[in-house]
Amino acid sequence: MSPSDAARLLDAADFAARKHQAQRRKDPEGTPYINHPIGVAWILAQEAGVTDLVVLQAALLHDTVEDTDTSLAEIEARFGTEVRRVVEEVTDDKALPKAQRKRLQVERAAHKSPPARLVALADKLHNLRDLDRCTPQGWSAERVQEYFHWASEVVTGLRGTNAVLEEKLQQLFEARGLPPAGP
Repeated sequence: MSPSDAARLLDAADFAARKHQAQRRKDPEGTPYINHPIGVAWILAQEAGVTDLVVLQAALLHDTVEDTDTSLAEIEARFGTEVRRVVEEVTDDKALPKAQRKRLQVERAAHKSPPARLVALADKLHNLRDLDRCTPQGWSAERVQEYFHWASEVVTGLRGTNAVLEEKLQQLFEARGLPPAGP
């Protein structure tokens, strides 16, 4: 990675940290939310071997539009059109009911661009590892299992993107008693 690429990646990390500064994860410790996008980028770089700057920036920024006051125009102005497109692809429309957002993630998974598919896989992997580590406040064991089942449906649509991430996800699903995913 060139010095300018490193600076651009750190700019995305700094931007995401500032946008998520007041947010916490739902785990009992109330982990700073920024740990999640950093974790997604780390999975991509360290486990999946992704070196594409756009993918890594989008991983760091993937929840900014959905969960903060950030606009897609702001992402594009600061990080470019390619990053904005990936962020847009992985952003749920919070104006829709939760059940519809979840259904759309399943339906749209197979139609995402390769960069967005990578971010989506790493996002699911990070979230599922967190759920395996501890149950979020207010979640029942049944809700956690339902999340795993739903995530397996999303991941089925993302198959063929990255064998390493898909295998790690499949191991989590099988540990939860979910059947092997289809092609």
